[in-house]
Amino acid sequence: MKHFLAFTIITITLATAGISCASPPPPATEPAAPPPVVSHGGPVTDYVSLFDNLRAAGASVVPAGDISQPFFSVTGNAITVDGENVQVFEYADNEEAEAQAALVSPDGSSIGTTMASWIAPPHFYRAGKIIVLYVGDDTTLINVLESVMGPQFAGR
Repeated sequence: MKHFLAFTIITITLATAGISCASPPPPATEPAAPPPVVSHGGPVTDYVSLFDNLRAAGASVVPAGDISQPFFSVTGNAITVDGENVQVFEYADNEEAEAQAALVSPDGSSIGTTMASWIAPPHFYRAGKIIVLYVGDDTTLINVLESVMGPQFAGR
């Protein structure tokens, strides 16, 4: 019995010592970055294909958050293209984008019943289910937008 009791005490002592000497759990890891957006290729028809086509044209493109304009019925995505701000509005389908584009006056001074006062010349482009708005005069960016979207449908 003495040997059994001594064996039990030694076993418990070793087990306790083993637990207290065990390595601490590894620190929590940072959440994994979301997988990159994968394009379906082809011409510009939506936000993802615009992003891909701009990058394929050699432009630096960075997402810059949401953007809202009172004259468009959807919240858009702001992007920075070669340091310039560009707004992208994606609609449910081509027909809805076409109907929204039809509200823009040829010079871009009004959209529906909204009169716009621009700080620089506006440039409106449409392809597929997106409308792209660039307000500025960077001719390099205008050329890149036209190369991937086609000519502007409104603006100056």
